[in-house]
Amino acid sequence: KCVVLFLQLCLGLTLLSGLAKPDPDPLQDYCIADTKSPLYLNGAPYLNPTLAHSSHFTTSALAKAGDTKANQFGFSVTLTTLANLPGINTMGLTMARVDIAADDLVLPHSHPRASKVTICLQGVILVGFVDTSNRLFTQKLEPGDSFVFPRGLIHFLYNMEPEKPALAISGLSSQNPGAQIASRAAFVSNPPILEVVLEKAFQISRQDITKIRKNLGG
Repeated sequence: KCVVLFLQLCLGLTLLSGLAKPDPDPLQDYCIADTKSPLYLNGAPYLNPTLAHSSHFTTSALAKAGDTKANQFGFSVTLTTLANLPGINTMGLTMARVDIAADDLVLPHSHPRASKVTICLQGVILVGFVDTSNRLFTQKLEPGDSFVFPRGLIHFLYNMEPEKPALAISGLSSQNPGAQIASRAAFVSNPPILEVVLEKAFQISRQDITKIRKNLGG
């Protein structure tokens, strides 16, 4: 009898596992429970489908070059958003235009909620990511070449051309992939990480920390 009950329990769990669905991926860094609010959407409210038209599914946001002089690192990233491409809501993807000045780079960064594929359209771009075993995977991309970055791993894009700008288009597998620049997260957080932590983590002096923070705009 115990054996029969055990087998029935196993069967029940097997059936339930086929019906149960995992939690959806978050679209933000955190989602604080608001016990006073009756509803919170992991995304955005949507129009009555009868009001949809073609303009909701197209955008020219990526047609214009970004301003690579807007920061000291020489890159600009232009994203599709719900504001410029409302039809993208709930589709689980984002597109990005990446402009990189000559001999400049997109700083090492990660996307906590998305994998990414990048296509080089102009210039010669050195790309790479580091896995959790600290193994570096890198590749030189020329126009038409593509590269995939796994979700959550630190990666970079460097324009190898000494005098010409580079251009790439990326697709990310989240409506809100997030982006965290490694150096800025460590040195210009708000409030700042204790200096003793940075000293031990990076094996540098307080003078080094002060200089890095200043250089990064902290």
